[in-house]
Amino acid sequence: MEKRLIARGLLAGGAGGLAAFIFARIMAEPVIQRAIDYESGRDEAQSALDRAAGMAMRLQGHDPFSRHVQRTAGIGVGMVLFGIAMGALLAVAYALCLGRTGKVRPRPLALLVAGAGFVAIYLVPFAKYPANPPAIGHSETIRSRGTLFLTVMLVGLLALILALAIGQHLAKRFGSWNASLLAGGGYLAVLIVLFLVLPPLGHLHANVAEYGRQATETPLPLTDANGTIVFPGFPADVLAEFRVYSVAAQLIMWSTIGIVFAPLAERVVNGKRAPRAEPALVPAAF
Repeated sequence: MEKRLIARGLLAGGAGGLAAFIFARIMAEPVIQRAIDYESGRDEAQSALDRAAGMAMRLQGHDPFSRHVQRTAGIGVGMVLFGIAMGALLAVAYALCLGRTGKVRPRPLALLVAGAGFVAIYLVPFAKYPANPPAIGHSETIRSRGTLFLTVMLVGLLALILALAIGQHLAKRFGSWNASLLAGGGYLAVLIVLFLVLPPLGHLHANVAEYGRQATETPLPLTDANGTIVFPGFPADVLAEFRVYSVAAQLIMWSTIGIVFAPLAERVVNGKRAPRAEPALVPAAF
């Protein structure tokens, strides 16, 4: 049964990734282009300042793929593959939860697992280290940012699993409602401590060297030697829109995965479709 569930999880994940790509292509892509335009303008302003100061010109790297490929096939393939991976993970988690969740039926269980996946794998890490569009963040901090995001995701996921296990254990003594409150409070406490311990992205070495210790790594206005602003900081509206669309794309992906996977998983668990109600037989009148 596990293999059949994973196969259906892969299918649901592909559908979720495709739905998220369609949304991102329509809504998020124009915002990404605005961020890229900002980055290009800032690079030109920085080059002009370097020339005026007699400094050596910075070599600009070239992307191996064109912008057209990146915003079509690139992001599409990436999001579909990511969705497939999350669908497989959902199926494994679902199989582990079967028989361990009391009276929760197979279809609602699939939706609950998908919701937990969205919260633990994306929303919790996003709350500490939200997604950034191009032009935000130094290339030197990519590894550090990835490590910090994964740390929050893994610790948060483990804390969620532990909270669910503790909640089931406490339910026998305190009842389901009180046990849920206690387990949820413990989960939030772990997240609060984790968020306080881990550093803001603005405190990473490369960001401190250029901007000083800031709360984020959002580029500040570019100034000349006299302190005159020659190029503005990153637009706040672009950053806000990008993050809203990032959350929306992930929500669409996980919702689609859950909605597609739920009936498929129910059929696997039940072994066959639920029998249809046969029409009542009315005795013929003679």
